[in-house]
Amino acid sequence: MSNKIVILDRDGVINEDLLGYVTKPKDFKPIQGSIESISRLSQNGIKVAIATNQACINRKIITKEDLEIVHKYMMSLVLEANGIIDYIAYCPHAPEEKCPCRKPEIGLLKKIEKKLNLPIKNSFFVGDKESDILAAKKYGCIPLLVKTGYGNKTLKTKSCPPAEHCFKNLKEAVSYILKK
Repeated sequence: MSNKIVILDRDGVINEDLLGYVTKPKDFKPIQGSIESISRLSQNGIKVAIATNQACINRKIITKEDLEIVHKYMMSLVLEANGIIDYIAYCPHAPEEKCPCRKPEIGLLKKIEKKLNLPIKNSFFVGDKESDILAAKKYGCIPLLVKTGYGNKTLKTKSCPPAEHCFKNLKEAVSYILKK
């Protein structure tokens, strides 16, 4: 078993960010190359965890059960590509609830570390939003930014990682990770 782990945000990194919510499997549209990239990580002995904010639950747009159906669908796509997602941690709270697990806070990262019984400090965290980058930095992970989703907007923030940690998409980010 490898003790390597990569944390991924979901919307805007793995699937297209709809600027709304993915409420059904048919709404889940993988970004080109993302499913295969997750599979490449798995095939190289790297565990994959997802840390995703899903305020749609507490906003009553989707139930936890509906979210599980979407996640099972995403996991099945990865499985078909001979990969595995080891764990998905999500925060159901809206920003105004000030939840300690909602990114940019670090509760989801603590949950991943506990569930997988692996230290995640110094692990790569791939995201597209400033909240992903901030959570990664706060917990001692190495933030990688993808330009899909909100990535181009995040490039203009003070929190943006250095240029060598910014990538066109998950496929490019995974190629970089696998060289490390």
